[in-house]
Amino acid sequence: MVTPAPVPTRKELEELLDDGARDWLGDALAEAARAAAAPPAASSPYAAHTWELRFAAAGRHCGHAHADAARTLILGEARAGLDTLTRLYQQGSAAERRAVLLALPARVRGPQALPLIDDALRTNDTRLIAAAVGPYAAAHLDPHGWRHAVLKCLFTGVPTDVVAGLERRAAGDAELARMLTDFAVERTAAGRDVPHDLGRVLTLTGQEPEEL
Repeated sequence: MVTPAPVPTRKELEELLDDGARDWLGDALAEAARAAAAPPAASSPYAAHTWELRFAAAGRHCGHAHADAARTLILGEARAGLDTLTRLYQQGSAAERRAVLLALPARVRGPQALPLIDDALRTNDTRLIAAAVGPYAAAHLDPHGWRHAVLKCLFTGVPTDVVAGLERRAAGDAELARMLTDFAVERTAAGRDVPHDLGRVLTLTGQEPEEL
């Protein structure tokens, strides 16, 4: 399953964890909050804060099913800014990168984090792609980039239900309709199935699938 689940609140997550994981999460959030309140000097010989090590270890301690939520909460407590998010993304595993992408709407107000979205969309990792087409992309991707993100979902089998703002941004988009039609024609000519989501998105643009 590639669809990102809604990120639970701390209280909701704690109710899903066993005692050991709950204690670990509490310690991780406390460390992140302390780092945010009193960050170490830039000349510190230690490259990583303790909370960043906790961020990386969240899957091991909270379980992979809850790692996204734990990591997102840790980033919030740490008040992670763009530089930190970029470093964690660039140095992290696919799971850590996914958590950074999911945290972007709450952590970065402007379009400065779009390079992370672009990087995720260049991969064929469906979990990263699904995370990349969330609210941050809906708010900040330009029309060209957003259209290609939709096509990337169709090409890789990511359900278009995960594309935030799909109905709003697709409405009346003649260029998206053209791209979808061309994609469908290419798939058909190659003897490949047309993704079932394509017709739905095409309808949102105002063009009927029967016109293919």
